[in-house]
Amino acid sequence: MANIRCVKGMVGLVTGGASGLGRATVERLVQSGASAVILDLPSSDGQALAASLGDRCAFAPADVTSEADVQSAVSLAREKFGKLDLAVNCAGIAVAAKTYNFKKDLPHSLEDFQRVINVNIAGTFNVIRLAVGEMGKNEPDADGHRGCVINTASVAAFDGQVGQAAYSASKGGIVGMTLPIARDLAPMGIRVITIAPGLFSTPLLAGLPEKVRSFLARQVPFPSRLGDPAEFAHLVTSLAENPMINGEVIRLDGAIRMQP
Repeated sequence: MANIRCVKGMVGLVTGGASGLGRATVERLVQSGASAVILDLPSSDGQALAASLGDRCAFAPADVTSEADVQSAVSLAREKFGKLDLAVNCAGIAVAAKTYNFKKDLPHSLEDFQRVINVNIAGTFNVIRLAVGEMGKNEPDADGHRGCVINTASVAAFDGQVGQAAYSASKGGIVGMTLPIARDLAPMGIRVITIAPGLFSTPLLAGLPEKVRSFLARQVPFPSRLGDPAEFAHLVTSLAENPMINGEVIRLDGAIRMQP
């Protein structure tokens, strides 16, 4: 069991780290003795969150689709904490629209579709390609391990619902690139894993009426409730610590299979 890794002492970069799943991940990393860089939009609560979590947390105002922004966030990790061991991609957006609205005689906005693809797929890839360059500088451990990338897809990648063409396509893209990137980075000892969460209690769902939220919660076989972001964060740290999990997509969903 000598190769089990410990989150304590790791340095993580978390996109979308100021709210929802990302925020829970940042909080757990810091509580576990790791350091974290919150990468989120300048308009987010990232600055206040980093200040509240103390010396082992820093905020990098950034847009995941910007090369310069992400590069400066990666540099901040190195300058402030000396290295980068873990990149967790939680930043993402969603739109809901049918492919064609026949009542209004209106096709899905191409601009909206491209924006979701750009942020969710290209943004995730942008962070991966720049973060692993920094991880490659780490001294390998006895296993040859240098770092770990954890992405966020969604059960929508597999069970996309009505109105989710853009979102499902974007999350399917994240699922589709998990294995090839894991294979690309294997010689450097950098792992790549994707989590596909089901229905979680995040700001994305918080906007829905209570009646809708409790209806959604009842769809989850067991436990029959919305997921807690802390449960997502728990899985992130478990994956970071377990060197054998690589190139895999893990559903974290209480056994839900979304209805059309």
